[in-house]
Amino acid sequence: MKIWKTTTSRRAVAAVAVAASACMAVAAAPVHAEPNTVPTTEVATKTKPKPKPAPSPEQKPGAKPPVAAPAPPATVTKVAWYSSHRVALWVHSPAMNTDIQVQILLARDWFARPDMKFPQLTMLDGLRAQDDQSGWIINTNVEQFMADKNVNVILPVGGESSFYTDWKEPDRGKNYKWETFLIHELPTVLEKDWRSTDVRAIQGLSMGGTAAMMLAARNPGFYRFAGSFSGILQLTSYGMPEAIQFALRDGGGYDAAKMFGPPSDPAWKEHDPYVLADKLRGTSLYISSGNGVVGPHDKPSDIPLLATNYSGVGLEVLSRVTSQQFASRLNKLGINGQAVYRPSGTHTWPYWQFEMVQAWPQVAGALGLSGDKVACTVGDSFKKAPQINGLGGCLTPEYAVPGGRAQDFRNGRIFTGPKGPKVVGGAIGGAYVPAMERLGLPTSDELTGRDGVKFNTFERGKITWTPQTGARVE
Repeated sequence: MKIWKTTTSRRAVAAVAVAASACMAVAAAPVHAEPNTVPTTEVATKTKPKPKPAPSPEQKPGAKPPVAAPAPPATVTKVAWYSSHRVALWVHSPAMNTDIQVQILLARDWFARPDMKFPQLTMLDGLRAQDDQSGWIINTNVEQFMADKNVNVILPVGGESSFYTDWKEPDRGKNYKWETFLIHELPTVLEKDWRSTDVRAIQGLSMGGTAAMMLAARNPGFYRFAGSFSGILQLTSYGMPEAIQFALRDGGGYDAAKMFGPPSDPAWKEHDPYVLADKLRGTSLYISSGNGVVGPHDKPSDIPLLATNYSGVGLEVLSRVTSQQFASRLNKLGINGQAVYRPSGTHTWPYWQFEMVQAWPQVAGALGLSGDKVACTVGDSFKKAPQINGLGGCLTPEYAVPGGRAQDFRNGRIFTGPKGPKVVGGAIGGAYVPAMERLGLPTSDELTGRDGVKFNTFERGKITWTPQTGARVE
């Protein structure tokens, strides 16, 4: 682990202090007029007024010019609950004119403290981001790891090869305007309807790591933390635009010229984290990469130190080189941060799972959660529940719900009801969240019918689940 720090000589600091003091002294000194000084006479000069533009045919004389209509806000068109603490929103982006799925891992105390708002951590995907699920959900234990954290984790879904930026032109039927969506459209939805504060962090792997630094630098102060796990942090050095072009072609057949234009286009530098590094001052920064050498999560090839994941070897070497150059530039600029250079490892998910865990203390510090921890014991009314042992550790103290009490655990929630404490979890627990008022309290634990259908019964109905239908309220 390497921490780069600002190093300024004492002489330089002293010189700056003296110069600053002198400037302040001059600025503060009163100005005295000499006794025989002739007062300055201000002469008003008349200028010929410019002719007013003729009104347009649609505008009547004397009417005010039309004001441009504000951009329409993003709206939620669909909500689906995967579990009690994982929900998917389909957010219509006016900029992209399409619905974008955004999943939220709700903060630990979401139900226990219904009046509380929470900081947010956005986690970006890699080049081959899928349109149905975040790679973080598919390839890591992010849901379990974040379960005891008091932060809303934001997982945008989709964005294959997009670099989460605003493209100059549509490509392959997609009008990518991801920066507009993440910076201007989505925050209003999260802060208005999903109890998120404007205290934000962002991190990502590979393409998402590049984008995390890019977005933080292009929008200074918007994020308090930015983390890059194996990101490419130089875009305009010799050969890099061509390398990005190759990656986009390989990652879905996209054209980098439609993203930033030809390599000579200023847009490349306007999105290069290395060029924009000075804009990251004041942001907590975390940078990590392996070195391409076969590591604990790689399959060795017949060649010593070389993994069979050949493309992953090359990408991680590129990440290491650009990450080191980026960190060196930050050091020269006097910008603090943390760089973690692993002694092995290729460009693959198990290492990003590791970095997610390693980076968390720094993320927590930036979000004001350093002292946050689980503080609970199993409620007395729940200790004898038949399924209590399968729930894992408790996450919250007991709290009130309409008609009873509840408590949250790692693997579900438990409620008091007319037939004693009952456990509701998984997809059924997710479907229960928006249906609780309608259904009332649970009257059974999860059961399995003769046909293999899983279900919970409630005071005024039941919820069933099958692999084919998912959870359904009946």
